[in-house]
Amino acid sequence: MRDFLSVAVLSVLLFTVLFASHSNAEPIPSSDESVEQQIRIKAEQGDAEAQNSLGVMYANGKGVAQDDKQAAFWFRKAAEQGYAEAQLILGLMYNEGQGDVAKDPNQAVAWFLKAAEQGLAMAQYNLGVMYNRGEGVAQDDEKAVFWYRKAAEQGDAVAQNNLAAMYANGEGVVQDDKQAAFWYRKAAEQGLPTAQNNLGSMYIGGEGVEQDDKQAVAWYRKAAEQGNAEAQNNLGVLYASGKGVEQDDKQAAFWFRKAADQGEAMAQFNLGSMYFNGTGVPQDYVQAYMWTNLAAAQGLEKAVKTLNNLVKALTPLQINEGQKLVRDWIATHPQAAQ
Repeated sequence: MRDFLSVAVLSVLLFTVLFASHSNAEPIPSSDESVEQQIRIKAEQGDAEAQNSLGVMYANGKGVAQDDKQAAFWFRKAAEQGYAEAQLILGLMYNEGQGDVAKDPNQAVAWFLKAAEQGLAMAQYNLGVMYNRGEGVAQDDEKAVFWYRKAAEQGDAVAQNNLAAMYANGEGVVQDDKQAAFWYRKAAEQGLPTAQNNLGSMYIGGEGVEQDDKQAVAWYRKAAEQGNAEAQNNLGVLYASGKGVEQDDKQAAFWFRKAADQGEAMAQFNLGSMYFNGTGVPQDYVQAYMWTNLAAAQGLEKAVKTLNNLVKALTPLQINEGQKLVRDWIATHPQAAQ
């Protein structure tokens, strides 16, 4: 199964990205009134765009004291007047239970739908996710495909990736590797790392495209350099095997470590194996134990089996040292260890 991307995250960054294009629409301040004051006046007079802008200001704490209640209040005012961007934001608030709004997937779907029907691509994408997951609505892959396609055809990269995954997995649509590769490429060429990794995997397997290890390396590298952990591990595998690139154990270990430090179980196992064998890194059984232990803790079956064998082969002192390294790593990588 290829990677999906989930509902857009509500954050200051999202607000900034969504509404940066509206900065030109803000009123020019007079000599005795600030932009914020003029926006507030317009909002209180019922101007939906100004209400939305005031919601953004409260959400970000820009020009006013940050206030989630006020942000939700003004977003709702704009949304109820049919302002699509505010409807999307209100849907995100309900989906995540943020911005002083109680979590309510049903309300999230209702607001996503209002914005999606106005053609807002991000709302269409989010509505597709809700149908795909069956959150706030009956699970329906065909409707997920419908809304992903609406957003994908507008150029939304995350929707393109998810539509491709539906084709790759034959969910809500007849399985079609060529269509999967087509949409992955659309998203990958926009720089979406998940899609780049997915397209690389299509090239590895010759699925929907002619098998080409060099192309796989190229797409994995693009994603890996953006921090995609799965792509980093995949790139490491190709360096270790010499497929599509000159064989290089040091480069393999480099990329395995990048992914392993993000909590990628397969990369942790691969890095542990390299320490055990002394390939690309100095042989170190304690490091091998540490990385294998971390992978096994995530339920990776081959890591669990290898760890059992390591425990039998190592001394009690080595195991104690390895366990300390595991604790230290977890303490310094709390998010990756979750």
